[in-house]
Amino acid sequence: MPLVPSFVSGLGASAVVAAVFSVLLLLKSLKDFSRTGPQLQTEILSHYRLYASYALLRLALWAFVISFTLAGIGVFLLEMVAILRDSEPSFSVQIMAGTAGLAIVSGLQFLWVLNQSPATIVASSQYNLARFRGLLALLSPARLRLVLAALILGSLLITGAALNALAQRQLWVALASVAAIGICAFILWLLGFREREPHAVQAPPRSDQRANILMIGSDTLRADRLGAHGYYRSLTPRIDSLARKGTLFTHCFVPCARTAPSLISFLSGCWPHRHGVRDNYVADDETRLTVPLLPELLQEAGYETAAVGDWAASDFSKFDLGYDRVQAPPDQWNIKYLLRQGPKDLRLFLSLFTLNPLGRRLLPEIYFLAGVPRTSQVGKLARSEISRLAKGEKPFLLTVFTAATHPPFGSEYPYYEMFSDPNYSGESLYAMSRLTDPFEIIRRQGQAREEFDLDQIEDLYDGCVRSFDDEVAKMLAHLERCGLADNTIVVIFSDHGMEFFEHDTWGQGNSVFGDQSAQTPLLIFDPRTPTGNTHKDIIRSIDLAPTLAHLVLGTPPAGMDGVTLAESVRTGKPPPPLLARNETGIWLTDLPGVPEGHLRYPSLLDLLHVPDKTAGTLAVRPAYRTLVVSAKDRMVRSSNLKITFQPMNDGSIVRTFPVATISHSLTDSPPPDSEVSLLRAELARWLAEDGLRN
Repeated sequence: MPLVPSFVSGLGASAVVAAVFSVLLLLKSLKDFSRTGPQLQTEILSHYRLYASYALLRLALWAFVISFTLAGIGVFLLEMVAILRDSEPSFSVQIMAGTAGLAIVSGLQFLWVLNQSPATIVASSQYNLARFRGLLALLSPARLRLVLAALILGSLLITGAALNALAQRQLWVALASVAAIGICAFILWLLGFREREPHAVQAPPRSDQRANILMIGSDTLRADRLGAHGYYRSLTPRIDSLARKGTLFTHCFVPCARTAPSLISFLSGCWPHRHGVRDNYVADDETRLTVPLLPELLQEAGYETAAVGDWAASDFSKFDLGYDRVQAPPDQWNIKYLLRQGPKDLRLFLSLFTLNPLGRRLLPEIYFLAGVPRTSQVGKLARSEISRLAKGEKPFLLTVFTAATHPPFGSEYPYYEMFSDPNYSGESLYAMSRLTDPFEIIRRQGQAREEFDLDQIEDLYDGCVRSFDDEVAKMLAHLERCGLADNTIVVIFSDHGMEFFEHDTWGQGNSVFGDQSAQTPLLIFDPRTPTGNTHKDIIRSIDLAPTLAHLVLGTPPAGMDGVTLAESVRTGKPPPPLLARNETGIWLTDLPGVPEGHLRYPSLLDLLHVPDKTAGTLAVRPAYRTLVVSAKDRMVRSSNLKITFQPMNDGSIVRTFPVATISHSLTDSPPPDSEVSLLRAELARWLAEDGLRN
């Protein structure tokens, strides 16, 4: 048989199948078009029409490349059968084989992703996965691996028999060509698609004996989910074990329960009005901060600094925080980045084939799709980074931050079903419904309690918490294998918590009345001085940077608003009396409980603009920045008392509440006058620092 012309014809057939499929997928995507990200003004979108076309064609091209490869698998196996039969398939038969290859491999990959990470399907497609419940019940990793193994074994047997037939006919060039195709495919899988477990590297003796720091954070992790807080489910056995040896601060408060201002407060030790980041929408010229930052201080002191994360960690790429090496996606609040994610159907197809190292490099905007945690992948990246840092001579700071516990609470297998009610059949079966991009996540915060299947959502959330704890366990075990555990301070933290309507509000950064959003877990374990203490005193996230700097450099740094808690970590001494501050983030919709006459600003449509069209970063318009800050609700908190401030069009509403327990029940019984005066003075000082009056 004339093998070379048949192969060439097969390539043409694969190209035809891929071209037809890609065009149909593109047309379907345009017909049911939906874009990720917030609603923007028409003139902004009009400016990016050419870029949007480029982004769409780019994704369509990748869809063609992937579908061409999948169709090629079908055509290749057809050619192997033709060699055995010593026949030449017609072009139409090759078309059918290519179509079958595309359909079978795509279908299997869809089933695999549906089983392993249904949140990927939810975020990519916006389809209701409740309809797949029956199908998912039949799926398991073992069954899928069995089917895949059978298909691979069958393909290898057919290919092996075809190679033997070519050898018997002494068609050595054809045999070498087929073998080369197989070897290239294996190398591509080995290097590009296989997510390998990093090898532990034994750290050599170092002349610099200063302690390393490993910070492990999860976005939206509530403090009360830790077993050390008495939660009724065992979600965090590894973190709890670490808490028994380290120092757990049960009442750590962030100054703003939104990711960017909270993370920067952690790393700078400064209040948001000092470091200048009050919310997530920050222009590019404001991303270089003028306050001291922990990574910069350690870098200057001879430390190597690195950060690893998924889409929730994009601020580590956006802001210049002083890290030598950052493995995280670009800014999520960027119109060009959002346009590159494309419409839902293209996004869905591509997401099936990009959950691998090659996809992370070539299509990061699909791999790091908002709403989809990459918890296990981030864990592997972190362990790989630990191994790399273990080889060096310098002490290190490694920050790991993942979206493991962020809405829509779509964890990987088996965590999404670990605590869920098996009889539940609503829309939030595998992830919280109607949350498909960063804007939707926040927009739903204006909906009433009745719109949420809260029991199921909290069950999903608990599975996410457990997935984070398991990754913490793997990272700590890897640290031990590298010989670094005895000289590495471990920090467990979160940027903010989450409200599940405890005070008539859902989400984070929307209310100052409940503490569930502002309160976060903070655990510091210094293996050099293990204490096993739990402190219920109020501390602030701004106290972490001066504490860590003090522990490893010997003295607390100057220029930070926070105080050092090094003595609490070293000796178990209680923290000094401190007052926490917390302010709301930008409201993207009307929220339950906001009083009539509350100071307001325009909707997000009018609030945001793109100051640098080339960069594409979304930011608050300068004309509204003062108003946004002035309209924030505020809270000042001591261990026993809370005072809240709501700005009104005419004056303000100031309320004072005694705080009962960790559930933060608020009552209107009169508190002591002396403590009220203390908190009112702190509130007045804060408002004055912002140029406002009480």
